[in-house]
Amino acid sequence: MDQDRRLVHQLSSPGEKIALFRSLFRGREDVCPRRFESPKTGKSGYAPACANEWVRGICEKPRVKCAECPNRRFLPVTDEVIRWHLSGRDDAGQPFVAGVYPMLLDETCLFLAVDFDKSRRLDDSTAFMDTCGRMDLSAALERSRSGRGGHAWLFFEEAVPAALARKLGCYILTETMERRPDIGFDSYDRFFPNQDTLPHGGFGNLIALPLQKHRRSDGNSVFLDDHGIPHHDQWTCLSAIRRIRRGHVEDVVRKAEQRGRVLGVNLPLAEDDDPAPWTAPPSRRRKELPIAGDLPQSLELVLGNEVYVTRDGLAPGLRNQLLRVAAFENPEFYKAQAMRLPTYDKPRIIGCAEEYPHHIGLPRGCLADVRQVLTDLNIRMVVRDERHNAQPLQATFHGELRPEQKLAADAMLKHETDVLSATTAFGKTVVAA
Repeated sequence: MDQDRRLVHQLSSPGEKIALFRSLFRGREDVCPRRFESPKTGKSGYAPACANEWVRGICEKPRVKCAECPNRRFLPVTDEVIRWHLSGRDDAGQPFVAGVYPMLLDETCLFLAVDFDKSRRLDDSTAFMDTCGRMDLSAALERSRSGRGGHAWLFFEEAVPAALARKLGCYILTETMERRPDIGFDSYDRFFPNQDTLPHGGFGNLIALPLQKHRRSDGNSVFLDDHGIPHHDQWTCLSAIRRIRRGHVEDVVRKAEQRGRVLGVNLPLAEDDDPAPWTAPPSRRRKELPIAGDLPQSLELVLGNEVYVTRDGLAPGLRNQLLRVAAFENPEFYKAQAMRLPTYDKPRIIGCAEEYPHHIGLPRGCLADVRQVLTDLNIRMVVRDERHNAQPLQATFHGELRPEQKLAADAMLKHETDVLSATTAFGKTVVAA
């Protein structure tokens, strides 16, 4: 704990608790998102609190959307707002839950949060926290408001670029998946903030603030120890959190980038305006690091509609590497972000592998890459072909291929699995026939 910060505990004054809370969960302070719930439809969500909301003659909802209203007057985050949140009610006695927009106007942030909401969220979040400990990064684990998820929080001493904070989170996830691949690639889309830049006219994503009175009474929205049990004194727990220096974040991310470990998947295909296409690795594939632990001498692959690999006894590191063979960075995510458009529903990583109860299914086109991975690890590949031998069709092609089509067809006939990439109107369907 920093020497210049006083220890706050459950018997401390409300003012000391609010000051500690605001020093940690710092985001946009010019606007405060408040949770709403419609008694008619049951719909719930968060919206920026506005001083003119439903004021007759000023507020014209629902005819005029809030984002287009010239009379909107956002309520800022104050000590009073935090007091309402922690006590669970505002001065009018209405239930009150506040959120926070992590990204500041200059596209920096003072914390990074990661959301885990799968069925084995405690194991996933615990593995993430363990990786933070290995990297000497102080973090805090919160049980979510619903009790069905978890949030890992990292706090910074000073504002850092959101892009840098997200790279740090990606690197921690990449390293965690070496031991626990079940976390899944969709976790790379569960950051707060979830953008490197602010979308035009937007605030970025938000996260509910912890320690809200009513949820805290249910045992939710509280911080947990290493065993997943709520800390007896939540305020002592928060007081003990070490903020991470920006220099340390930059150093960790720089080393991760040098090793290709921020995302650890294939790069997207080069664009026509790529300023340095020669810097891309062969096949835009990153060099994989050695896998820790025992590896099998041989591995059976079953060829069917996919390439199936049994999960039984498969080392987590090897399983993670096979999953990453069939994954790549999504160029549409980066295009939207570069144009400051919302990235909602645009995954940062596209994973093409299928997870079955007893097998991993990889696209057949990945067979050569899988063979290379196993060869590099000195694992003998045993292939069992379970494809059905279909009845051949007696058909005759009466057309005539153009020279470039014949060249493509001759090249593809030399291989069992092929992909033909050609321009529009090339005649790919004719070549396939």
